[in-house]
Amino acid sequence: MDGNQDGALTASPAFVELRGLERRFDGVAAVAGVSLGIRRGEILAILGPSGCGKSTLLRLIAGFEEPDAGEIRIEGQSMAGLPPYRRPVNTMFQSYALFPHMTVAQNVAFGLKQDSLSAQQVSERTTEALALVRMEQHRDRRPEQLSGGQQQRAALARSLAKSPKLLLLDEPMAALDRQLRAEMQFELAEIIRRVRVTCVLVTHDQEEAMAMADRLALMRDGELVQTGSPADVYAMPNCRFSAEFLGEVNLFNGQLGEAGDGQLVFDTPDLSDSIEVAGADSLPAGTDCSLAVRPEKIVLSDAPLDQQYISREAIVEDFAFLGGRTRYHLRLASGRTITAVSPESAAASGLTHGQPIEVGWRIRDAVLLADG
Repeated sequence: MDGNQDGALTASPAFVELRGLERRFDGVAAVAGVSLGIRRGEILAILGPSGCGKSTLLRLIAGFEEPDAGEIRIEGQSMAGLPPYRRPVNTMFQSYALFPHMTVAQNVAFGLKQDSLSAQQVSERTTEALALVRMEQHRDRRPEQLSGGQQQRAALARSLAKSPKLLLLDEPMAALDRQLRAEMQFELAEIIRRVRVTCVLVTHDQEEAMAMADRLALMRDGELVQTGSPADVYAMPNCRFSAEFLGEVNLFNGQLGEAGDGQLVFDTPDLSDSIEVAGADSLPAGTDCSLAVRPEKIVLSDAPLDQQYISREAIVEDFAFLGGRTRYHLRLASGRTITAVSPESAAASGLTHGQPIEVGWRIRDAVLLADG
């Protein structure tokens, strides 16, 4: 499935072009016909579950794997047959791959020396790269003397010192604990944008991808499922997989039916009745569908909601205060339990366990997915 919202390739030439890339291992497609344009200066996150092909795709771009079919172009130049060291690309690996017997400065300088730069050029660019990531004071330390975040910054300095046209990051936060990971996401993205390098980030962490990336490329089973800005992919998923993988979602299974006036409605046993939906005009009656509603789009009210809402009665089954928001589990009359998220605590809103309540969402906030 190619669900690329903004086109596999933009009208103007992309900085990086992937055209029909395929890579098979023992007859199984790890990457299956991926076409994608990457814009100059953007941070693109390739996102998906383990085994979806995202790391293989990164290795194809880097030159560590050769495609069985398709083409990779960077600034219009084909990368066919070019080994990694001849591509205008630098890769930062999940393990950081720092040389343990070298200091931070020596690690950063290593690749520069391989390029036969003068000693002065190596020294200047090493100092510039360390200053960029705020590691000047740690230049004489060895990797074992650094924290996880410092090791990451040292690896980033080494990658940026060579002034690559394209920076590839393979699960860059995987070795960090949760709190440090959250801090480093913003720091890493800020550094990348400051130097204006084009970056492709591979991750299975949806929060990391949404926090860092200008654009997402969501993969499943070797195929590109959907691309777009994090906000667009989250708000307008194009299939069940996108809706379920990116964030929490309530999914109602059903079928399109015809109302008395000829308009299409959504029939689902979860809601005990037909409801009005947006986006049904292009689909025929009888189509099996899913309706996706994000938890934060569900409104809780102690009074009937107006006609712009699809509303039902529910019982408050449970709730959990999570600091800045409260998650509610609500049982509909059909027996179906749905999830709602509110910025108010249950105490502030006066809700209690077992309380009857009106719940609903605006018609425009539910997304109809024709792949139920």
